[in-house]
Amino acid sequence: MHIIDTIGTTYVYLYLHSVVINCSFMKKSSIKKLRECFCVDRQRGQRSAEPGTSTKQTERRVVRVRAAAMFSGSLLAALSLLLPRMAGCSPPARDIPHIAAYFGTKTRYEEVNPRLLRDPLSVNGSVLKPPPAERCAPVHLTAVIRHGSRYPTLKNIRRIQRLSELVRREAGRGPGGSGGSAAWLQGLQSRWDMWYTEDMDGQLVEKGREDLRYLARRLALLFPSLLSEENLRRISLRSSSKHRCVSSVEAFQEGLQQHWGHTTPQYRHQVDDELMRFFERCRGYVEGVEKNRTALLEVDKFKHGEEMEALRKRMADRLGLPHHRLTPDLVEAAFFLCSYELSIKSVHSPWCFLFNEDDAKVLEYKSDLKQYWKRSHGHVISGLSSCPLFHHVFRTLDKAGRPRRSTDAPPEPASILVGHAETLLPLLSLLGLYKDQAPPTAHNYQSQHGRSFRSSLIVPYAANLLFVLYDCQRGPRLQLLVNESPVRFPGLQTEDAPLYRDVRATYRHLLDGCDFHRECEVRTSGRGPNTEL
Repeated sequence: MHIIDTIGTTYVYLYLHSVVINCSFMKKSSIKKLRECFCVDRQRGQRSAEPGTSTKQTERRVVRVRAAAMFSGSLLAALSLLLPRMAGCSPPARDIPHIAAYFGTKTRYEEVNPRLLRDPLSVNGSVLKPPPAERCAPVHLTAVIRHGSRYPTLKNIRRIQRLSELVRREAGRGPGGSGGSAAWLQGLQSRWDMWYTEDMDGQLVEKGREDLRYLARRLALLFPSLLSEENLRRISLRSSSKHRCVSSVEAFQEGLQQHWGHTTPQYRHQVDDELMRFFERCRGYVEGVEKNRTALLEVDKFKHGEEMEALRKRMADRLGLPHHRLTPDLVEAAFFLCSYELSIKSVHSPWCFLFNEDDAKVLEYKSDLKQYWKRSHGHVISGLSSCPLFHHVFRTLDKAGRPRRSTDAPPEPASILVGHAETLLPLLSLLGLYKDQAPPTAHNYQSQHGRSFRSSLIVPYAANLLFVLYDCQRGPRLQLLVNESPVRFPGLQTEDAPLYRDVRATYRHLLDGCDFHRECEVRTSGRGPNTEL
């Protein structure tokens, strides 16, 4: 204990927390990767993980931690038995930004499932709801999963760079640059360093790998017969070709193998962009929405509308900048900075203090407008572009639910499909989910506070859509879960797990139609709100 007292419990915690658990599958990496992997020192205002920490400081920490670990192996071994239940890198509740639940597609998965902040392996078995009067057993799981937490893309890194330079050079000269906020602003200017580099460009971070490892382990706990050790080689795994998705499907496999005590990861996934990046191949979507400047008219109108203009001016005043120097894109960059530092580093960034909850709701709404009109119900072609994935899911379910002879090979127990928010949202829309009676527009913000279409709750990092097929007395049943919570099929609202034949009847028009070539090649214009379901 003398050694522990000498170095302080902080270093022991960091070593255990980051190296033993979170970095258990890390490949040989640079000091930058080690900095990313180290969790927050909760007793010192999280300064140990601040982006401004120098490389030499980080190297000294790593050396001190490793030295302590070598001299206290037995203590570390004992404590490590407790670590799977306390290994999340999330800050304590009081250190989570008050606006953390409004980051849209840049929201952490823990904001959707707060129980995971206390226990990242927490599983609620009651979410599985086949009829209690029937003897049911799960026979197949299809999971469509978004990649985990990632770095900003190149476009946002460049916006962050412009914002950082503007604040460093000019903040404090305008009307809001004096008074109570002066000390905070000086601290932001002097202590926050622009640490994002263009080579990061959307790559998965260590927290993102952790997102997928833990998701895999929770699903193994929830479906032990399907994701069993014996079934590991029979599980189908597919991914988008984007590096963040490939890294995510690797991490998912690591999680399953960790769960069953395998120490050396083995990967056996395949890349399938036709399935996971269908939107790129749909000419009707690309020309009618992606490249159509009028398709996102509601987003542009809100961007320069009353709510955003008021927010832009308030933020300029808080930064002490002339109003005209702060653009809507830079306002959003500051908001994203708060989200990135939380999701990547578990840091409560000083940029977060620029926004109150009302500000965050406005910016979330702007993000939701973009997702709705670009990827969801705003244009029918957005949902129809997911026809290949829709048909793949139901073909897989058909095969798993088909009666078999004793000589037939068993169907695959699980199909894991890793893609993007742009993969999930069109499929959710095609299924008729999260469609409010009144679509969100630039002019009805005040009436949309109770909307179901909130990208923060639907497609955070590591979002997942689960199709659970049961073998029951009356026949196969299908249950839908979104982010590990039950969701009922539109048109079948009386049952959590309706008969599979009833689900197929509900979507008969899509199963018999939804032809990718006809929808994507013949019809090339973006169409209005989807009224099919």
